[in-house]
Amino acid sequence: MRYGAETQITRSVIRGGGILRITDLIAKKRRGERLTADEIGFWIDGLETFADYQNSAMLMAIAINSMTESEVTDLTLAMVRSGRALDLSRYGECTVDKHSTGGVGDGTSFIVMPVMAAEGRVAAKLSGRGLGHTGGTLDKLESVDGVRTDLSEKEFFSILDKTGIAIAGQTAELCPADKYLYALRDVTATVDSTALIASSVMSKKLAAGARNIVLDVKTGKGAFMKTQKEAEKLASFMVRIGRRAGRNTSALITTMDEPLENRVGNALEIEGALEVLRGEKRGDVYEVSRSLCKALGVEPERFDRAISSGAAYEKFESMIYAQGGRAGCLDRLPRSRYTAVVTAERGGYLVRTDAMTVAETVLDAGGGRRRKGDPILPEVGVVLLAESGDRVEKGQPLARLHYSREGDGELAVRLAQAFDISDERPKPRSRVVGEIV
Repeated sequence: MRYGAETQITRSVIRGGGILRITDLIAKKRRGERLTADEIGFWIDGLETFADYQNSAMLMAIAINSMTESEVTDLTLAMVRSGRALDLSRYGECTVDKHSTGGVGDGTSFIVMPVMAAEGRVAAKLSGRGLGHTGGTLDKLESVDGVRTDLSEKEFFSILDKTGIAIAGQTAELCPADKYLYALRDVTATVDSTALIASSVMSKKLAAGARNIVLDVKTGKGAFMKTQKEAEKLASFMVRIGRRAGRNTSALITTMDEPLENRVGNALEIEGALEVLRGEKRGDVYEVSRSLCKALGVEPERFDRAISSGAAYEKFESMIYAQGGRAGCLDRLPRSRYTAVVTAERGGYLVRTDAMTVAETVLDAGGGRRRKGDPILPEVGVVLLAESGDRVEKGQPLARLHYSREGDGELAVRLAQAFDISDERPKPRSRVVGEIV
């Protein structure tokens, strides 16, 4: 299906005893009225026949006036029907999926999914690439030598049958309506609409087929949802959509004012996840992963056992090799050509490391993309050498910038602005600040 063609911009059909026209539906939503399931289906089914400016007008009307829960559910299901959905029914009720709304230094997918597979669940995840300041699961995986994420449906199922875990890219057949609408939202200032975010995320999660879904909804300076209230509203929307569609769905609200892990960057985050899976470190990324697995039915002591026994690491390793990883690839992740160290400008307690500043530094070093299609340098990133609450001395190393292009060492000047040092020790803070069930 080709979306956005301007072939029949006055298209109308007779439904339910009346004539539906896209202009009438735009006007209805502009007035803040509720659209019926039939009207929403008419819009999504006909996206390819309406002009881009008409679809954009509908998106803007939704962004301004929002949607009810039933409208968002109807929109989500209509987008799922726009393409093919994965049928995971052969695995029964044990299929699991996890989604994050985007963070900094967030490698939880590489911990949660292997743990769930080690616990006998079928961990089937379709992911996306990074855009802007947030990292992409596929970009991180592809920093491992030989690993493929462009799997056919047959390959995806074959790997699940063999290993119980697969993480791959979304196919062109999965929710094509969402792909088209997201491209319009990106250029019409409608990306931050809660209703449109919820339908976009959940259409892809429902189409991916898992029966059990946990959502990690971020809040804070390094997240799209800047306040906890906004994050809770989005999480509630998505959980109710999932449950109305018959999926066991829950959500955690987690903070993203600071990077979740001390490594930020594609290969560096794989390295960090491997340290957790090998039982070599814990920290915030461990605790959030633990909480996400609990939401999927694995209690903390079983999570700990899956890590300490090496079972979760074995699952991750088996997936890496099943998806094309070359021999020894996990021991030779890409390395940057240069490094630069950022030191403390004064003594005191490290209060906070600003997630957005770290993310923007990595992005400008080539670790992310400003536009779709931009190349990525998998080896670049930032390693944080101190944690919030640590006592630091003037001149003490706080971070190490990894870069590969001459001149990018100057980014260390910006990175230095990420660290907030005070004379007072900060109070300990939990990363998980809410749960929606």
